[in-house]
Amino acid sequence: MPPYPFSNHPVRVEPYFGYRSQTTLHVSGRALRSAKAKFAAGGRRQAMRTMISQFVSHEVPGLPVTLQLTCPKGAAHSHLATTDAEGFVRFEIELDDWRFPPAPTWEAVSLHWNDGASSQSVNGHVLAPGEGTQLGVISDIDDTIIETGITGNVRAILRNWKRVLAQMPEERAQVPDADIFYNALGGNAPPMPGLRRSSDEHPAPTDRPFFYVSSSPWNLYSYLVAYKKVRGLPLGPIALRDWGLNRETFGSGSHGAHKRRAIEKILATYPAMQFALIGDDTQGDLTAFNGIVTDYPDRIAAIFIRTAGEQFSPEEALAKANIEASEVPLWLGPDFSTGEEFLNATGLDKDSDATHIVETIESKLKAD
Repeated sequence: MPPYPFSNHPVRVEPYFGYRSQTTLHVSGRALRSAKAKFAAGGRRQAMRTMISQFVSHEVPGLPVTLQLTCPKGAAHSHLATTDAEGFVRFEIELDDWRFPPAPTWEAVSLHWNDGASSQSVNGHVLAPGEGTQLGVISDIDDTIIETGITGNVRAILRNWKRVLAQMPEERAQVPDADIFYNALGGNAPPMPGLRRSSDEHPAPTDRPFFYVSSSPWNLYSYLVAYKKVRGLPLGPIALRDWGLNRETFGSGSHGAHKRRAIEKILATYPAMQFALIGDDTQGDLTAFNGIVTDYPDRIAAIFIRTAGEQFSPEEALAKANIEASEVPLWLGPDFSTGEEFLNATGLDKDSDATHIVETIESKLKAD
């Protein structure tokens, strides 16, 4: 194992949420020399130390990692991969017709490695839709459910340094009513204040599976998962980016290209499912979603765009017109508080499940 002069922490592997179909399984993680982050509120200085440690990561390249999993029929499987130059390890495994469970479920896997002193392991989780699941949700994160301040723009990072480096997940303000709407769309009851619906040991599934795509760096993965748990938002696999000081990271078209690739991968994994796409108008989501609708016209059930009040660019205006012409339901609005209007605009009010969603959102808003 090569020397790591900048950190004396033992090697650990951080597993990312995976997902599978009946024929393919996707699991990834990252090998790091760092302690596992604890995002507890403890003053600004402590918060800054915690967040800086997330960005100053010590990746471990060339580390052999073994994925172990058990198929629904009870047979154990083992697969070996090696971390790349940035410490990432990725498993894309062909499955022999692993049937879906009756309802969406998080299935357990384990990752195994040697830290130079002894054998280590960590549990991971893989999302499997239910056998009758027909609709999934693919959502942006940045400025859709949380104002990250990390949008691939150095000036934005500098302007938002306090939010980025000095606020723990429970201190961050979410987009109004995102938790209510997302849980309703997922088929869950609204989260009770202060109640965490998921834990590290057992994430809570939703009736409609959620997937997240974001232009934030992989360094923020644990932070974003912690934020969703604190806010009671549905958990799901997250596609983030490996940042570098180059045009690919900071180029104006990089956000849409990354999200398009991530969405296409999900569509390819679940060819029999349709998806609702949720994003905002700050990072080219409207343009990216238009490209998906154009190339996959039968796969998108609805598009929801949270608007920040800025005027659409010519590209966004054209994308909006194209989506409307495609007859894919499109909703544009500043927040998620207009439950019935929101669903009527998407056509989901004609779905039996949508009636429950409308009632859930309206009753919550009346209570508030």
